Amino acid sequence: MKIEFYNLGSVNDKELKFAVISAIYQGKWLYVKHKNRDSWEIPGGHREPGETINETAKRELFEETGSKELDLVPICDYSMDDSVNKIFGRLFFARIMEIGQLPVSEIDEIRLFENLPLSLTYLEIQPKLFEKTLAFIKDCEDILLK
Repeated sequence: MKIEFYNLGSVNDKELKFAVISAIYQGKWLYVKHKNRDSWEIPGGHREPGETINETAKRELFEETGSKELDLVPICDYSMDDSVNKIFGRLFFARIMEIGQLPVSEIDEIRLFENLPLSLTYLEIQPKLFEKTLAFIKDCEDILLK
């Protein structure tokens, strides 16, 4: 699986099929566990007809974590290419201030981690998304400290 990153706006909005959200809650990374898997993943999912990609990110984060109050910022667009298909999505960063009850969905559990969990669902992709998120946060801190 090949993954490529793009600056925001360089991918046609209509081609963005999913949103993935690196989220922090209470100073820790929030990951979700799907009911049919024993591994952890970054919250996210597919865009529904009529949604903007930002609306997709907010909806997916609520559906998978129960988040109620949050700050959400787009980081970048990216593609995944399995040599047959190339699909595009957007990576977001969220700082969650309040979480309510977990809605009924495909998610069985949410958990907070100090770092990237060892048991990941998408081992080829998620570490790269985590690195991209860390670089984004560092760039933001550098800008704020200047």
